[in-house]
Amino acid sequence: MKVNLKHPETNMVKTVKVGFSWTVFFFSFLPPLFRGDWKWGIIIFLAASFTFGFTGLIFMFIYNKIYLNELLEKEYVAVDDLSETILKDRGFIAS
Repeated sequence: MKVNLKHPETNMVKTVKVGFSWTVFFFSFLPPLFRGDWKWGIIIFLAASFTFGFTGLIFMFIYNKIYLNELLEKEYVAVDDLSETILKDRGFIAS
């Protein structure tokens, strides 16, 4: 499931997947880096380095939630009604 988010000042639109991250599963720390999320890319890289990749098994379940929460903290808002409904149903925004 994907949601569309838009920043009200810059009008930048981002499409974010909600749920399990297959890209982190297959490519570990690279998806956060390609999204410009340097902080979490480095954290995942360091964690995977010290645990021989086992930490990546945890981040594939939680990374999309972390990324989505950070965008919402940066004042991104849902573009359409479907995205808003998904965010409400999953508990990202209040009803």
